[in-house]
Amino acid sequence: MSLSDCEKEAITSIWRNVTEHMQSHGAEAFERTFQCYPQTKTYFSHFNLSHGSNDIKVQGTNVFKAIDAAINHMDNLEGTLSQLSDLHAFKLRVDPGNFELLSLCILVVLARHYPELFTATAHSGFDKLLCSISSVLTSKYR
Repeated sequence: MSLSDCEKEAITSIWRNVTEHMQSHGAEAFERTFQCYPQTKTYFSHFNLSHGSNDIKVQGTNVFKAIDAAINHMDNLEGTLSQLSDLHAFKLRVDPGNFELLSLCILVVLARHYPELFTATAHSGFDKLLCSISSVLTSKYR
């Protein structure tokens, strides 16, 4: 991943606001993913997928906490996300394409809540970051 200094600054500027809303924004991203891409529900058959459910809130918060860790360690994503990569590769075995779908929904959530900060630079930076996170999470599938 090669983020410019401007992209890094845009990411951290938005993320400072997100940290106060990880649960709600994370839940919104998951609900959007399930609504737009119903095939992703397959991996969550044991969850209550209704609007506002605790399962969605917890999972959304977990995902946003992982993104938070990645943002705080952008230069060491592999090391930072290694345990999460192991979990996805060896236990959960989530279809790698689902990471891309969730990433698209995360971008929508960020753009919706922070329109004045979600510039083209921020969009580009978050897209690169989320793609890199997805790549790390699926790197051990092979």
